[in-house]
Parts: sequence; C-alpha cells; structure tokens
Amino acid sequence: MREFWLCFVPLFVAVDAVGILPIFLGLTAGLPLPRRRRIVKQSVATAGAVGVGFLFLGQGVLRLLGITVADFMIAGGLLLLALATLDLLIVSKQPHPAADPETLGAVPIGVPLICGPAVLTTTLLLANQFGWLWTSLALIVNLLLAGIILWHACVLERVLGNAGSRTVSKVACVLLAAFAVMMIRKGVYGVIAENPWPT
Repeated sequence: MREFWLCFVPLFVAVDAVGILPIFLGLTAGLPLPRRRRIVKQSVATAGAVGVGFLFLGQGVLRLLGITVADFMIAGGLLLLALATLDLLIVSKQPHPAADPETLGAVPIGVPLICGPAVLTTTLLLANQFGWLWTSLALIVNLLLAGIILWHACVLERVLGNAGSRTVSKVACVLLAAFAVMMIRKGVYGVIAENPWPT
C-alpha cells in the first residue's frame, strides 16, 4: 500500500485537476449540463486510455518513432495556444467554446490538459521504480478524482453567476495560453538539452 501512495502523490500533482477546473469552465461556458457531463465522461475515458496505453507501450513507441517527451510538450503547447487564441478573439453575445463540443472532452481536456506530458512522463518514471500495477492503479484513481471534480464544476458556476462565469471564461483562456507557452518553453529546453549545439 505504501507503493500506491508513493505513486499517487506525484500523479495527483501532475494531473492537477483543481488547476484544470477554471480552464474547463471556460471551455464549456454556455453548454447545457447534460452535454458538459458527457464531455467529462469523454475526457476521463480519453485520458485513461491514453495514460494506461502510454504506460505499457510508451517507451517502445517513442523509441520506434524517434519522438521525445520534449516533442510532445511542444506539440501539445502549440495546440493549446491555438485553442486559447481562437477563444479570446471570438466575440459573441453567447459564450461558447472555440472547439467542437463533440470532441472537446477528448482534445484538449482529456489530452493534453488532464493527461499531458507531465502525467505521461511521471507514469513511466514511477513504473520503472514501483512497478506497473501500483502505477496504473494510482493513475486510474487520479483520473477518477479529476472526473469527480469536473463533474461538479457547475456548483462553482452557480456561485459565480453569468457575469462571473464569463469573466472566468476569459481569464481561463489567458491561463490556457500561459500554460501552453510554458509547455512549449519546457519542450524547447528539453530539445536543446537532448541536442546540444556542437562546440
């Protein structure tokens, strides 16, 4: 059981469900509750499939394709930056997400917000140290906790009201853009560290 908690805590920090909450509210602003909860289910299912799949196949696939974690961070950051920019530039009387609500749970909420490069990297490191069983169990529990937090996001929205929700929506877009830039920056640093300039 000690191994489970040693895996759970780093993954809890990596998933950061509380930090994702304002971004989730911003991306799903104006959507009815049933559709929002379908998005939560889709996001947890997608994050679970990608996380568990990467846990067992990640190292082999990355080596086969020649892709590094730094490459993942740059690609994910560019995707998030594009989404945040679109949402900030679109002006409408009714708040709405810039992405397609039918796929919003998969991308970008499921991947790379819930299950991003930090989670993928952490799972591989923990699996090498504590084994696949404890790591996969801790990952699944963390994803379920993230789903529960997002499932009850409407409670926070009711507290904020319509004006507050729209404000959170725009602030969340800025946070999403900043998060994207951070991912790109770390990815670039990672690429430079892996491929130092010749001296």
